[in-house]
Amino acid sequence: MAKTVTVTEAARNFSDVVNRVFYRGESMDLTRGGTVVARLVPTGAIEAPTGREVLAGWKTLPHLSGEEAEDFAAEVESGRQSMNRIPTSKWD
Repeated sequence: MAKTVTVTEAARNFSDVVNRVFYRGESMDLTRGGTVVARLVPTGAIEAPTGREVLAGWKTLPHLSGEEAEDFAAEVESGRQSMNRIPTSKWD
């Protein structure tokens, strides 16, 4: 179902309207005087993944067990201590 917005509202928020149509795949009915005068629809597949799609992919990645995470943290700390000079931020 298309969202309905006035032509004036669409003109004032044109970039947002176009982004919603393209990135969210929403359709927009534009009205003037209560009559639908145009419809904006996505042209094809959305190229950028949605946040939900990214999260779904993230959940399928392998995770470290508690023991593996502790071993990794120990290795990182060992590496830090073995460095001659711990790098500092240029902003500090």
